[in-house]
Amino acid sequence: MILVFTGNGKGKTTVALGQAMRALGNNERVLIIQFIKGPFKSGEDILISKFKNQKLKLQIKNKNLLKGLESFYDFKIIKTGKGFVGILGDKLPFSVHKKAAEKGLKIAEKAIKSKKYDLIILDEINNAVDLKLLKEKQVLSVIKIAQKEKDIILTGRNAPESFIKMADLATEMKEVKHPYQKGEGARKGIEF
Repeated sequence: MILVFTGNGKGKTTVALGQAMRALGNNERVLIIQFIKGPFKSGEDILISKFKNQKLKLQIKNKNLLKGLESFYDFKIIKTGKGFVGILGDKLPFSVHKKAAEKGLKIAEKAIKSKKYDLIILDEINNAVDLKLLKEKQVLSVIKIAQKEKDIILTGRNAPESFIKMADLATEMKEVKHPYQKGEGARKGIEF
């Protein structure tokens, strides 16, 4: 199944993370590739590292405690993005962002072709296409590789119409009100 979460409102990545939790709860293996978010740590990164540390402790104590949780410990987030492109003090050349996005798409293609993951989330890939870091056709050709039993989620603003047409499920988040409109910045635990 192909799912697209797009729109101007907050919640696209958050919904994808919720889907990841649901998949993990059903013993599915999940990979998230983040196309724009840079090297800074977000809440989801911190959570994963805490669980991986817990796994090590449980392995030392009793291997039976890990039964049924194996897929959760294979949950991965790969950040290929270099941060915001052309805004919020970004000083990197466009070519650096483009190369990073292309690397992310290669990782996605390899993951889709593999049998290792049941759910692959391409976080902010819509933005990568909108910003011209990736070509729409490149992304479509990679997505089309996905077998029916593999779920793919594409997030980010400005999803191309072709992504929405290809999707089995598409949701548009609409901003009604946001603290940013009053000049407030991103909040830890809410935006990251």
